[in-house]
Amino acid sequence: MFKAFKRKVIKMFREFLVYHNSSLEFRAKILTLMVSSNGEIDECEKQKLKEIAHNIYHDDQERADLLIDTVNEYHNKIITKNGLDFEHLIMIVERETKQVKRFAQKIDMDMLMQLHECLPEEDEEEILYQKRILEFLQNLKDEYGEA
Repeated sequence: MFKAFKRKVIKMFREFLVYHNSSLEFRAKILTLMVSSNGEIDECEKQKLKEIAHNIYHDDQERADLLIDTVNEYHNKIITKNGLDFEHLIMIVERETKQVKRFAQKIDMDMLMQLHECLPEEDEEEILYQKRILEFLQNLKDEYGEA
């Protein structure tokens, strides 16, 4: 019970309580681009998201859980049209990458490809859409990443 309360407090005040919150939120945004592209997060994506979060923050379980919670929060905002839509999220990711060049290093294409693998092969339109998202992110990484 205490753990659930602590988690809610951290989620509510993560901007003040979480070390390098902007980095965590940027990662959450790029992961949200992948999992929200079709409007839902399926079981495969949930599992891959969990693996990715724990791979990124392998030494910090709470931070990994917070990353997953943040992705889910952004996803819920998109699907409920609560102050965020998919196109706006794309613009935010682009703007933040331009403003904070080190964020380009956080775009891990191998990690994002794991989420892309969750799409069913017969859903060609969604596969193409996610490939465009991956190309967009790769272009951001190439353009703003440090040489």
